Amino acid sequence: MWHLTRLFLLFGVSVFSVGGQFRLGGAKGQYKYKRGKSGEEVVQDNLDELCQGQPGSEYFRLTTDGDCREVVRCDKAAVGLRLASVKCPSGLGFDLERQTCDWKANVKNCDRLSKPRLVKPNFDTVDPVCPDGQLQCGDGECIDQSLFCDSQPDCGDGSDENACSVDEDPNGAPLCDPTQCLLPDCFCSVDGTSAPGVGSGKLEISDIPQMITLTFNGAVNDENNRVYDKLFHEERINPNGCTAKGTFFVSHKYTNYSAVQDLHRKGHEIGVFSITNDEDPKYWTEGSYDNWLAEMAGARLIIERFANITDGTVVGVRAPYLRIGGNEQFNMMADQFFAYDSTITASLASVPLWPYTLHYRMPHKCHGNSQNCPSKSHPIWEMPINELDRREDPEFDENLTGCHLVSSCSNIYHKDQFRHLLQHNFDRHYGTNRAPLSLSFDPSWLVSNKGFADVVSEWMDHILRTYTDVYFVTELQVIQWIQNPTSATAIPGF
Repeated sequence: MWHLTRLFLLFGVSVFSVGGQFRLGGAKGQYKYKRGKSGEEVVQDNLDELCQGQPGSEYFRLTTDGDCREVVRCDKAAVGLRLASVKCPSGLGFDLERQTCDWKANVKNCDRLSKPRLVKPNFDTVDPVCPDGQLQCGDGECIDQSLFCDSQPDCGDGSDENACSVDEDPNGAPLCDPTQCLLPDCFCSVDGTSAPGVGSGKLEISDIPQMITLTFNGAVNDENNRVYDKLFHEERINPNGCTAKGTFFVSHKYTNYSAVQDLHRKGHEIGVFSITNDEDPKYWTEGSYDNWLAEMAGARLIIERFANITDGTVVGVRAPYLRIGGNEQFNMMADQFFAYDSTITASLASVPLWPYTLHYRMPHKCHGNSQNCPSKSHPIWEMPINELDRREDPEFDENLTGCHLVSSCSNIYHKDQFRHLLQHNFDRHYGTNRAPLSLSFDPSWLVSNKGFADVVSEWMDHILRTYTDVYFVTELQVIQWIQNPTSATAIPGF
């Protein structure tokens, strides 16, 4: 049996030797590198070859022996190419497909060294190799460009469906053209940070109301309904005299539809979160048109019937586990007259993103492991979830990755930490471009963390007492404001 032993530290990053040989390979095979005078010499001599074809952000195994916990990746750092390692905690294994640690029983690829490599088409050639209007498959065959990324393999090697990301799709949506993308039906900006109405001179940033959306995913039942009553009571009034509102993406299982009906009666927005809430990420990222149709359009039919919602306002979608379904999801949404999606996350940045329509290419990277963002043009609004900054002291703390759901901020244990998180991220939005602040919750997190619902309630009161241009609104109300940008001073008559 090969024994995995820590050999040395190269540039402060762990590198491993396997039984005297350095091993790396594809999905099933392994390459062997004999050990020289020192492990460092071996790595320096062979690192380029070891990392050839390995994406810098993708982790892989050096061996399939062991406990499935340790992986490495090729890190193209400023000091040169190096190997960086990750070791999952005891009891967990590293899932190559999802690029994350999970319970060992849930990891089905411990017998593989890396994610399988798909054959890619030849888009970049020195000289033209195909007639006009055609592109070359990975095996050299030329086919019409229109056949690429249409969900049907047309190349003999299937490579026409293997380069279909937002940045690769040859038939993808074009880059934003603000001269053609005009409100109320279309909105985009080059980097996604431009506020509507500002570029035209209609508004200044200081004129824009700061909109905050409180959104909740999953079942609506008696237990979490008590939390909602605390957050959205009749005395909590926005500056225009209307009560604060929230958006509820409802899943079918365990939902009390009488409670859903009551939320809708009070003016809150109801969206869909699926029927099954299936736990398999691939079910969503690789889901067919029919799967998305059954899950989301089916969920809307159930909500409309059992919650007696007949006004056609169930128009928003959020996918379970924030797993995006690519073009299939958005084709279904357009056909079924859904107005917007609120699944795509935007990585933590100094200036947050405004919502945008998908007529043009997404203005930011497809964020997350193994995500399947839409590459083509769709007449759908995207309400991106800007990641939250969870550092307690942003000036001195180390850089931490953002968290998309408030309930996924794993370093928040105490009420004072939670209050700081809310206020700090509000200040980030209010002090820059006033992009809507999306505070998304798994309601069970507020239920299980005693006192956290009180923190949100008290913070909402503080915001509404302190500011005259801040509103707690629904996702659909945000879209309605963007379609007709209105100064905060004119909101009472909006």
